[in-house]
Amino acid sequence: MSSEILTRAYAIEDRLTDFLCDIVSIPSFSTEEGAVISRIQVEMEALGYDETTIDPMGNLIGRIGNGPVKIALDGHCDTVEEGNSEQWKTPPLRATRKNGVIYGRGTADQKGGLAAAVYAGALLKDRGMPENVSLYVVASVQEEDCDGLCWQYIAKEDGLRPDVVVLTEPTSLRVYQGHRGRIELEISTVGISCHGSAPARGENAIYKMAPIIADIEGLNERLEAREPLGKGSVTISRIQSQSPSLCAVADGCSIHLDRRLTIGETEETVLAELSALKSIHAAGAKIAIPKYNRPSHTGLVYPTRKYYPSWIISDESKPAQVAGAAYRKAFGNEPERGFWTFSTNGVATAGTLDIPSIGFGPGHERFAHAPNEEIEIKHLTHAAAFYATFVQIFAANSQNCGKPAV
Repeated sequence: MSSEILTRAYAIEDRLTDFLCDIVSIPSFSTEEGAVISRIQVEMEALGYDETTIDPMGNLIGRIGNGPVKIALDGHCDTVEEGNSEQWKTPPLRATRKNGVIYGRGTADQKGGLAAAVYAGALLKDRGMPENVSLYVVASVQEEDCDGLCWQYIAKEDGLRPDVVVLTEPTSLRVYQGHRGRIELEISTVGISCHGSAPARGENAIYKMAPIIADIEGLNERLEAREPLGKGSVTISRIQSQSPSLCAVADGCSIHLDRRLTIGETEETVLAELSALKSIHAAGAKIAIPKYNRPSHTGLVYPTRKYYPSWIISDESKPAQVAGAAYRKAFGNEPERGFWTFSTNGVATAGTLDIPSIGFGPGHERFAHAPNEEIEIKHLTHAAAFYATFVQIFAANSQNCGKPAV
């Protein structure tokens, strides 16, 4: 038997689906989200949100209620590009509905979760928001470019620090309680250039990098799995060199590392393991953590180092307990639980800012960044019902602390 809130979610399914199709059909690559932000703001206002604000970075924050308990539903509205369009069976930048499924870039990752969150606000607005709650539905930007940057800005500059954040990335309607982190690194070597006809006169920076590349490959194999997030990893995602010409010995070489972090691995441990490699010493190589400093769609630059911590929450934590209760109330059975393979804005909310966070989203992680990305319409409806129920139960289990909403 369907719960009352799930029944009401099914009653607005057509409007929710239409809205998702609209925003999927608006291209919104990272740093280019302005048009889709405007469309989402229009929808929030039509649904009766009490307030909608676009902050200087370009994040859209919709608020319902004015109580002291602050709950945020976060969904990023940017997407990766479509890739090879020949691999798509439907137009990648236009939503296509077929047999209960919506296809298009951003359906699962993650405009679907965002659309469900927006309509969860509508469900609560219609029923009556708990008096002690301020609900914030956040359409965040630049996540695909730099996950968590948006929430660094929201918490530190906007001054919004919720009591809990629900991350609406795809979880196959499971409750997710964390994920691995990551860190990006640049390793560089310096050589001495000379004419390519007499390479012995110089010192080739690429050759100095070659043993380091082999050591990085070996390091990945040696990394140990740690429960519950499993094994960290490291891969070289780019190699570049420089020389005065293509007829000269390279005097500079750099590689870019994508290092995924399991529990207990931090910036300090990663730098220590790399510094201990014999090839790094032999080459006199330098290791650096690069900065992200691309302007947002509003033109604002908010630099950050490319370090994104891992995080988990326990089964006994309040968000995990409330998520279980919300799932049981909405759907009548126990949720499956797990962890994301990829990283989310939780690297900031939970990993850096220590804001209790939990994950629940429509769609499947395997479709993220893939051709023929899709989401099931039924997932959207169930997610909206879950988010509304989560807010109700979190509110019922929170004491009124008397603090005004931001």
